[in-house]
Amino acid sequence: MKNCEYQQIDPQALPIPTPTPPAQHNGSDKREEPRRARRKWEVFPGKNRFYCDGRIIVARQSGVLPLTLGLILVTSGLFFIFDCPFLVKHLTSCIPVIGGGLFVFVVITLLQTSFSDPGILPRATPDEAADIEKQIDNTGNTSYRPPPRTKEVLINQQVVKLKYCFTCKMFRPPRTSHCSLCDNCVERFDHHCPWVGNCVGKRNYRFFYTFIVSLSFLTAFIFGCVTTHLALRAQGGKGLVFALQESPGSAVELVICFFSVWSILGLSGFHTYLVASNLTTNEDIKGSWSGKSGEDVTNPYSHKNIFINCCTMLCGPMPPSLIDRRGFLPTDESVQTASTDIELSTLAAKNEINVVGGSSQLVYGLQESPSPVPAPPNSYQNSSSA
Repeated sequence: MKNCEYQQIDPQALPIPTPTPPAQHNGSDKREEPRRARRKWEVFPGKNRFYCDGRIIVARQSGVLPLTLGLILVTSGLFFIFDCPFLVKHLTSCIPVIGGGLFVFVVITLLQTSFSDPGILPRATPDEAADIEKQIDNTGNTSYRPPPRTKEVLINQQVVKLKYCFTCKMFRPPRTSHCSLCDNCVERFDHHCPWVGNCVGKRNYRFFYTFIVSLSFLTAFIFGCVTTHLALRAQGGKGLVFALQESPGSAVELVICFFSVWSILGLSGFHTYLVASNLTTNEDIKGSWSGKSGEDVTNPYSHKNIFINCCTMLCGPMPPSLIDRRGFLPTDESVQTASTDIELSTLAAKNEINVVGGSSQLVYGLQESPSPVPAPPNSYQNSSSA
């Protein structure tokens, strides 16, 4: 073909894309400038924050995580400053070693629980969402109807209902729930814990359980050491007041540990029961398998053996993260989302344009078109689904 327009363009000789033809709007040149490959965490639809180039994921609402970490650091710091020197001198040098080991283990498991993916499920792509909703009505009726809310599946001879998530556009897998605070569907959802500032699910439950168990040991250990320290100082008729005056930091530790050790021990015992029964907090609160509704139901996920249940919950292989937050977006999608916050439902309807009364109106696939309204020429009205 001898076409001057194509002969003048040599893509191999140009290090960057050629400018757009004059017929197109000049504003499109700015869209083509940012060719940097974007990662998926940069356009993640959930309410999360990412750090270290997507390696760390945290909830947008951190809750009282700073308070949790602060109480642990302050209590442990006072213990090492005021109690350890006296106890090493009068008892044994193993006390700071034990306390230090427990402290390090508590902090590590807390950070793992707070900064890891709890098991977030990726939202359905526009094509997947459209395919699910095409199955709503097989009679050929084109009128829109919302998808069914539940679907029944059989797990270990037990009927389990799967609920449809209107945000993620999919039927939630078994034991999955949508967290309203993080705006994500979390696999084997246990609960959203404000003390760790993250959801607790399939991928970080073992970290959460080891955190609360180790924290109960650390709190009980510090409480016992502080009590022993004050008792030794009060010997010889000096009294408790004298002991507190000699070690004022011990009084702060005593108050913090006294009011927290009971709740932490109770929480550890409750989650030990859940682990042994292969239950989640969400299932236990709702009474999913307790037969409260009068139906003869049993937990289909329990192996009827405490040891096997514990191994399944705590010692199984770590499942991979499904959201691929550090993966790269396709080039066209990266450019398309450079100036706006993307929602997946937007991509499914980018070609649906209705011209009404001389104005162009963009209507998204799962939302009914509003009634025509006269509009001035060259004006654009966009309406998007939530």
